[in-house]
Amino acid sequence: MSLPRAGELLELARSVAAEAGHLLHDRRPAGRPAVLTTKSSPTDVVTEMDRAAETLIRTRILAERPGDAILGEEGGESGRGLVRWIVDPLDGTVNYLYGLPDWAVSVAVEVHGTVLAGVVAVPQRGEEFCAMLGAGAWLWSGGGPPAPLRCTAGVPLGQALIATGFGYEAATRRVQGEVVAAVLPRVRDIRRGGSAAADLCALASGRVDGYYERGLNHWDVAAGGLIAAEAGAQVEGLAGRPAGPSMTVAAGPGLFGELHDLLAGLDPERDA
Repeated sequence: MSLPRAGELLELARSVAAEAGHLLHDRRPAGRPAVLTTKSSPTDVVTEMDRAAETLIRTRILAERPGDAILGEEGGESGRGLVRWIVDPLDGTVNYLYGLPDWAVSVAVEVHGTVLAGVVAVPQRGEEFCAMLGAGAWLWSGGGPPAPLRCTAGVPLGQALIATGFGYEAATRRVQGEVVAAVLPRVRDIRRGGSAAADLCALASGRVDGYYERGLNHWDVAAGGLIAAEAGAQVEGLAGRPAGPSMTVAAGPGLFGELHDLLAGLDPERDA
């Protein structure tokens, strides 16, 4: 069986991400959406719209490619195909819940475990970030042509704007608070946007210089990580390990090593 081209997969990812973004934007109630349930802690919430968006994405993908596997944040894993879709239907649910703009739809697709294409749509900002492995990353915004993305380079740690995020479990947050307190005096400033996918795209577009976070799942980083990497960033865990739940560190050339070494010295993967 021949495998699809990355461009074909990217176009389907763009289509389903855009449709899910429209659904989330158009069907958000005027007040605060109701919380259906929680996951890792009482503050880690799921709304009806998280589930509706993932159902839409799964339905559209399987209508086009019924043999593919899908890993989604809300619905888990289904299927056993060589092609697997990695879906976060609403990254930044708390932002969405409170009416803040930085929430995203993240759709990536991998073949034999390698992410080939990814899309992060940020509907409230009218932005769509895309990348294909080995072909670069782009931003569509305002109806104009796509703009190539490039992360910042040559920024020293002391002048770097660093994005980060926090987990939902109290013990993890305690350690993350200690880490960020130690990082803050060493950098220009810290930003906490509330969506890992959007943060990685901010890195890709030069809006921040670096990013780190503990506790990310595959659906949090699959699309955004590819976009950042194709924009020139280094995206890894600590000590050469892959980016993942224990730690994700991302930055442009030069800065990555400084940020990595600072974080490694703070033992950010420890438990409280």
